Amino acid sequence: MSISLLVLTILGAYLLGSIPTSVWYGIGYFGIDVRKYGSGNAGASNTFRTLGKRAGTVVMLIDVLKGWTATSLAPLLYFFGTIGEGDILGYKILFGIIAIVGHIFPVFVRFKGGKGVATLLGMVLAIHPELALVCITIFILTLIASQYISLSSMLATLAFPILSLMGVFGQAETLLIIFGFAMFLLVVATHQKNIVRLLNGNESRVKLFKSQKNNS
Repeated sequence: MSISLLVLTILGAYLLGSIPTSVWYGIGYFGIDVRKYGSGNAGASNTFRTLGKRAGTVVMLIDVLKGWTATSLAPLLYFFGTIGEGDILGYKILFGIIAIVGHIFPVFVRFKGGKGVATLLGMVLAIHPELALVCITIFILTLIASQYISLSSMLATLAFPILSLMGVFGQAETLLIIFGFAMFLLVVATHQKNIVRLLNGNESRVKLFKSQKNNS
């Protein structure tokens, strides 16, 4: 195994995750630092609240791409003969987690980032696309019904290990199940304030469909 290539790949996964999409996009296109508004969080959720649906969608898609790209570095190591074929899943999970850590603690903005949900989604897309699409569907349906991004994120994240455990898409893999529950606990940990606001009934809602009456 090439230790130097492995170390460079780990560093690359962290730097990819560390790209502060919401901060750079908000300042670059709107002259607004999203960390100074809303929840003060540097993630897609607060971008939706602060800058609107279009900006939030752009930030979310780029954050998803960060997770997908970092996770997809594992097959690249296999291509160069650094790891074996049986090691690919383990390294996908490793690089994806490193990217999520980078998103939560980004070196480019003093280690104060987002909550990692979009980056986690990109990671899951690279690991198990079919299961990821089901989780996305759960997220969208919950968001439409509740208008709470935080609740939608937590339920969609929880769906991954549960569906893996049930073997919905074939034989359950222990590593994926453990990873799924670990990620759910991480998402819950980063959403503690949101959970409190949900319980108190004052969590911010995202209005997906605005009435057009005022424009008629």
